[in-house]
Amino acid sequence: MIIGNVTRDPELKNTPSGQSVVSFGVATNLVWTDQGGQQQKKTEFHNIIAWRKLAEVCAKYLKKGSKVYIEGRLQTTDWTGQDGVKRYRTEIVAENMIMLDSKMGGAPSGPSMSGPSEEIIEIPEDPMEEEIRVENIPF
Repeated sequence: MIIGNVTRDPELKNTPSGQSVVSFGVATNLVWTDQGGQQQKKTEFHNIIAWRKLAEVCAKYLKKGSKVYIEGRLQTTDWTGQDGVKRYRTEIVAENMIMLDSKMGGAPSGPSMSGPSEEIIEIPEDPMEEEIRVENIPF
């Protein structure tokens, strides 16, 4: 699970079998205060891919700079480059995505979408006002 900002516009493609797949990047920030009292910041960059209907929703509604919640699984692929060196790439295969940007007063900017089950998750008008109860947490 990550929350961050989209670093490049999603790129939608179709496999030879006709399945939609999208790829884009998300940056997350870690902010802390060091022992000297100075605020420090570290940015991590994540490669995201999504399939089928979720891919189409991401391509339609996300753009560079969008704030987004991504839930998924890690997938590492490896290959040997033309120089003979083995390379690795770790991606997050998105299974759920929630757009966190808002338009005019906190309303969601578009639909939120889960992956394979295609379950729509509603975002409250003002998430800070909603009471969080332990029994309502789904895990």
